[in-house]
Amino acid sequence: MKPEDDVSSADDSAYIASVRRTTLWLGLLYWFVEFLVSSILWGILGINPIMSAPGKLLLMCCGMVLSYGISAAMFGVRRQHIAIKIIVGFATSLLAAFANTGVDFLLYVLIVRPDPVTVDWTNTGYTLVYSMATFVGWAFFFVALLYSFELRERERRLAITREEALAAQMRALRYQVNPHFLFNTLNSITGLIEEGQSVAAARMVMSLSSFLRTTLELDPLHDVRLADELALQAGYLHIEGERYSDRMKLRMNIANGLEEALVPSLILQPLVENAVKHGVGRSPDQVEIVISAVKVGQTLEIAVENDISPQGEGALRQTPGTGIGLKNVADRIEARFPGVGACVSGVVAPRRFRAAITMPLRLA
Repeated sequence: MKPEDDVSSADDSAYIASVRRTTLWLGLLYWFVEFLVSSILWGILGINPIMSAPGKLLLMCCGMVLSYGISAAMFGVRRQHIAIKIIVGFATSLLAAFANTGVDFLLYVLIVRPDPVTVDWTNTGYTLVYSMATFVGWAFFFVALLYSFELRERERRLAITREEALAAQMRALRYQVNPHFLFNTLNSITGLIEEGQSVAAARMVMSLSSFLRTTLELDPLHDVRLADELALQAGYLHIEGERYSDRMKLRMNIANGLEEALVPSLILQPLVENAVKHGVGRSPDQVEIVISAVKVGQTLEIAVENDISPQGEGALRQTPGTGIGLKNVADRIEARFPGVGACVSGVVAPRRFRAAITMPLRLA
């Protein structure tokens, strides 16, 4: 048996148990109301409701048992066409009405003890019609109950399907980070080898191995503390520092208390990569990368800024679209926080590029 079958079986068992429990309590309520209404009607007709209560209670218990039998039959055809349900509902109600009428006559004989025992066919007909109406009402009331449960079950399954689809989308977007990052890092290692810096290249390979081991252990559906995310990015910049140590400077401006904010794992990776690739990699001068985090109302804003060369600034202004890395971040944020999260990027000052993420502020 597959795990999915186990889950489905458990769901069906919970569904059946829930229907049974609800049917039990609604049956008690239904027949209690019927008992009150019939007692009032009998009182209006001049029959003492207190004297007739014992017999009516016994008849009510019988009717309740018959109603549960109708429910069992209706539940057995719950997946059939509505016409089948109507036929089964009327047929079982008719049988229950005859049985209830027989029990009513038997109780009359046992309690009243008439002598001789005669059958009043008029009263018997009234009892049969009244019982039929009562049981038909219960049958269709139970059908409505089943439809209510089916609607709730479909909504629950739809919600689960949507969650699974979102989880799959988040995994797909998250797992795009590693190949993208790996491609850029291997290019950096290749550059070091071409420049004859084999020792630095070897250190970079070891750092890359350690970094990948850490990132692959992260669950893409679990958020991490901002402090842990920043530590990962510091590790990545340490890798890139093997090649750009003389031209790269890192500064972090994190507002007090925001180290405990929760963020999607590796959400800053493409932003930091972008700063290294388009900032440090294209500028002959020293480039400062600033990672900042501030609280804006009930939202968290994390930004990565970097210096850019005049040539890089012109290229960025001519191509307003983001690359695959920044687009990946925008898609992840939109999927994770629809309508609330966002990722925007662009040139914010002469020779200054900024990419910022906004999301709801949640503390660990």
